Amino acid sequence: MENYTYNSIMLQLEGLQTSEESVYPVFLLLLFSYIFIMVANAGIIVLIFIDKNLHQPMYLLFCNLPFNDILGNSIMVPRLLVDILQPPSKRLISYYECVVQAFTTHMFGTTSHTVLMIMAFDRYVAICNPLRYGAIMTNKMVVKLTVSAWGVALILVGILLGLTIRLNRCRTLITNPFCDNASLFKLSCESVVINNIYGLTFTVVLFSGSIGTIVITYTKITVVCLTSQSKSLNSKALKTCSTHLVLFLIMIFSGMSIIALHRYPQYAIYRKFCSILFHIVPCSLNPIIYGVQSKEIRKYLSKFSVSKKISP
Repeated sequence: MENYTYNSIMLQLEGLQTSEESVYPVFLLLLFSYIFIMVANAGIIVLIFIDKNLHQPMYLLFCNLPFNDILGNSIMVPRLLVDILQPPSKRLISYYECVVQAFTTHMFGTTSHTVLMIMAFDRYVAICNPLRYGAIMTNKMVVKLTVSAWGVALILVGILLGLTIRLNRCRTLITNPFCDNASLFKLSCESVVINNIYGLTFTVVLFSGSIGTIVITYTKITVVCLTSQSKSLNSKALKTCSTHLVLFLIMIFSGMSIIALHRYPQYAIYRKFCSILFHIVPCSLNPIIYGVQSKEIRKYLSKFSVSKKISP
């Protein structure tokens, strides 16, 4: 018969299961990935704010993405690095820290979708309404879109976690490398039907909204490009939209891989690795893709490197 511990404050994380030989290689890989994510994303934010040429709606909206990447990884990765070096029996976490980690994790994933949605709107206005772009994408509109992206994510995730923390807990083992909503409500012996229904609705609404937004805006952008005789417009659309689309596809593929693997318990170890890669891979690629594709950012970096070379 299973032993139950009701509403325990301390929980045990199963963590990432690695062999003794791979502990330190995995640790170093995650550590260097974390350092790169922090430095690269913080560097992009600082660069956009100090260079007035980058004070454009497209870059100001993009700033939400590296900020979200920093926030999402700051809570999850350091704890994961500590747990990798600990034996499984010592991987303990308080319930309140676990809730904060779950909230941050889901905010990271949800905000990634909502930010890419508002960036798609910006690209739609820039390509389909170039003459009115300045009048529509004002500083006030940028603030409204940013608040909307974070506000919608906050409400959706707040309800998701609110439905979970109301439950009494009778188990203490988190069968995941880090805390998330599903791991938390699986600690309960009460009915979680409402949690499952809302979780499914949450996922469908989020994915439908983000995919629908991308399909609608990019369909209209494609129509404008095909009917336009302007080579400069088509070139601009290809450069800016391809960057945005690559970021979106990476994020969608990472998210859907985790959802698909949840359906197959026998692949639990692959799901754990995918859940970690969902944080690491997109956050590492975002600043690289935007930095390489953006003419303005490349220009600033080349100018900065030249000035460093000629300085004594």
